[in-house]
Amino acid sequence: MPHSIDRVEVIIGDITQLHVDAIVNAANNSLLGSGGVDGAIHRAAGPELLAECRELKGCATGAAKITRAYNLPANYVIHTVGPVWHGGRNGEAELLTACYQGSLDLAVQHEIHSIAFPAISCGVYGYPIAQACEIAVTTCADRIKNTESIQRLIFCCFDQQIESYYQAAITAYAA
Repeated sequence: MPHSIDRVEVIIGDITQLHVDAIVNAANNSLLGSGGVDGAIHRAAGPELLAECRELKGCATGAAKITRAYNLPANYVIHTVGPVWHGGRNGEAELLTACYQGSLDLAVQHEIHSIAFPAISCGVYGYPIAQACEIAVTTCADRIKNTESIQRLIFCCFDQQIESYYQAAITAYAA
């Protein structure tokens, strides 16, 4: 089995256009769409996603839930609610870690082999990007170490700045 970090890649792009088994949505607690990645995923998936999300009755911060992907090229959307940054002394790191762990647990349960994550909590939730990327890379690489089912894990970034933080976190993890 290849080293877990060898199955991780970083790209700049539009997560709603990726041909993977599942994309992860950085959702809010209602799961009913909003701005940023969440709004883009809901718009691209179509109204059926909103209807299925209504049935889920929301999602706690740090938890994850799965739906079909409808009009997206992926098969599933895994919705996870990242923490809002309040200075780092309110369990933010643990909650962000739980987002990645829960999303990957759902991926393994649903036999998902390729998954793409956005930069959870790095937008309007204000999580410091370097810290968030380190948590993302470490948590994901550690979690997929013991499973062969996830063959490809993508961190999909919307700009070069975030991509550089992910690359730095991967380099540090590999060392």
